[in-house]
Amino acid sequence: MLGFLKNPVVVTAEINVNLVVLTVMGLISRLWGLSYPRAVVFDEVYYGQFVSLYMKRIFFVDDSGPPFGHMLLALGGYLGGFDGNFLWNRIGAEYSMNVPVWSLRLLPALAGALCIPLAYQILVELQFSHCAALGGALLILLENSLITQSRFMLLESILIFFILLAVLSYLKFYNLQRHSSFSASWWVWLLLTGVACSCAVGVKYMGLFTYMLLLAIAGLHFWQMLGNQNLSNVSLLCHFLARGLALIIIPMAMYLSFFYVHLTLLYRSGPHDQIMTSAFQASLEGGLARITQGQPLEVAYGSQITLRNVFGKPMQCWLHSHTNTYPIRYENGRGSSHQQQVTCYPFKDVNNWWIVKDPGMQQLVVSNPPRPVRHGHIVQLVHGITTRYLNTHDVAAPLSPHSQEVSCYIDYNVSMPAQNLWRVEIVNRESDTDVWKTILSEVRFVHVNTSAVLKLSGASLPEWGYRQLEVVGEKLSKGYHQSMVWNVEEHRYGKSQEQKEREVELHSPTQMDISKNLSFMAKFTELQWKILTLKNEDTEHKYSSSALDWITMDTNIAYWLHPTSGAQIHLLGNVLTWASANVAAVIYVCLSLWYLVRRRRKIYDIPEDAWQLWVSAGEICVGGWAVNYLPFFLMEKTLFLYHYLPALTFQILLIPIVLQHLSDYLCRSLLPKTMFRALIVAWFSSVYLVYSTFSPVTYGEPSLSVAGLKDLRWKDSWNILIRKQ
Repeated sequence: MLGFLKNPVVVTAEINVNLVVLTVMGLISRLWGLSYPRAVVFDEVYYGQFVSLYMKRIFFVDDSGPPFGHMLLALGGYLGGFDGNFLWNRIGAEYSMNVPVWSLRLLPALAGALCIPLAYQILVELQFSHCAALGGALLILLENSLITQSRFMLLESILIFFILLAVLSYLKFYNLQRHSSFSASWWVWLLLTGVACSCAVGVKYMGLFTYMLLLAIAGLHFWQMLGNQNLSNVSLLCHFLARGLALIIIPMAMYLSFFYVHLTLLYRSGPHDQIMTSAFQASLEGGLARITQGQPLEVAYGSQITLRNVFGKPMQCWLHSHTNTYPIRYENGRGSSHQQQVTCYPFKDVNNWWIVKDPGMQQLVVSNPPRPVRHGHIVQLVHGITTRYLNTHDVAAPLSPHSQEVSCYIDYNVSMPAQNLWRVEIVNRESDTDVWKTILSEVRFVHVNTSAVLKLSGASLPEWGYRQLEVVGEKLSKGYHQSMVWNVEEHRYGKSQEQKEREVELHSPTQMDISKNLSFMAKFTELQWKILTLKNEDTEHKYSSSALDWITMDTNIAYWLHPTSGAQIHLLGNVLTWASANVAAVIYVCLSLWYLVRRRRKIYDIPEDAWQLWVSAGEICVGGWAVNYLPFFLMEKTLFLYHYLPALTFQILLIPIVLQHLSDYLCRSLLPKTMFRALIVAWFSSVYLVYSTFSPVTYGEPSLSVAGLKDLRWKDSWNILIRKQ
């Protein structure tokens, strides 16, 4: 029974020395001196704020993309014991001792280092030689821009890592397809493809470009499988379902999980939650939740409420009135009703309170039991402090003359009777008998007499209106806009009939208790919509550039400058590598067109298997470059050179592919092959020389003299920082 112990247990393993050496070199190049400089470098000032908010569990919204990349950076801070206490307000600011700089920069650096062995394996899986794969990996290793971007608390290196991992996983899966479908390794690589794609999209939406490319390639490969008569219908169905599960269902589930973790971690209110709906804000600890906790859920006749405009642009604001009236005549000579002003005010104020009144009764308190207001009910809205009724009539609004003026009615004993009846329409109702609910219900107020809808125009009133936002009556149309929608934010049941007692009541907190927690899907949907639609004002940045500048690297970005010496860090690429990548792309396109024309004429210059490898390489490398570069010509946003790095990575991988193809099929005799290889060695030596030349501005040391810095300005468009003597 124990006979197996007579012989020693032997484990054998194959070790690819190329991979080991490349990985070690990558780690050295990316991790060496990682804590230098111990100062905020370029966009660390941006991402660092989010890391601090994660450490403090404070909610935020970043319109640049999903939260997975931010969470990875925050993980580095967590592992380093960061408490989140640092003021991220200036590039170049020295880090305090509580900031674990090395830990915060570790994950981007590791991702950048691992891109090198991934590049090697991708070229091997594309069926190119180990020599070509080694060359491609070394080009990634010696690319100055990729080194710079991966050594700081930035997201591009993490994005490129997951992109390359997705490509490698799909290639391994596809190569296993031929002889071991549905094996354990087949499933592992297929599932890893979907996981890596979802991670890439979760880091930045730019990852969606490569994800779409791989989906298209997978679709093409499955289309080719349909023509295989050796596969049964059941087998094809299983292949289809497996790909759908791994490449669509799992990435969607993982994408949702990123937001679930994000929202679970960030449960405290902060400055960013003001752009969210009242219901979302009320689900966070502190802030609005502290104010609204314990409010009655159902709005009843006699309820005291504040009404927040759902649109939230140009800023969040609440329906408001004060004792001041509209001027008798505006600056342009038009007349007004001279009624009490109604505006939208962007701050909490006692003048934001309104009382929901039953038109058929005089009382302004909630009855016992309360009579809830439902969809379609007619109400009057009484301003809590001035006790005047919300009103509109056929008088042009002050800044929107095509809309009606909204006011609180003052009886001047003239021929302008009050028109203060409003119909409550619950936009997000489930049935026509829905009750108007605090925070949850989104409502429109339709004027009974004129059918105008209460709307925030967004225009700022002049000095006489204290620069508050204009509210108008918009004629009802078939469609509706969020500026016409309001929700009750603060709410209490009114108990005081006397005005003085009521004013005291309006200043007091609510007491009743009811929960308004949103489901995860409701919070996810709202947050996702905000990320996609929230746009910060794009301003021209000193180092912004156009997509055309990137191909020839006519631009650079100064990341950091030492406060006293000439030491500095720039995002600058290896000029020779960038130029060679462009040449390789041109050669690939020209050769492909030549081959296509010749094949159309039944002339086959290269073997069929070589042609298939050439096409497959183009799908990945040229396709990867195109989908990660060309969309930027359609984007209306501030662009920077680092946006080009994912596309550049694919283009660099094309260089050894083209070189091997030229060596194998154009240099057919020994002498041309020898000369071509000698040229490659000389060219590669030049690549290393350029890398070494620009290393001082890649790593920030050693400090260069003024003359040395001027020598690095190879292009007039480069902004190398030189201190005035």
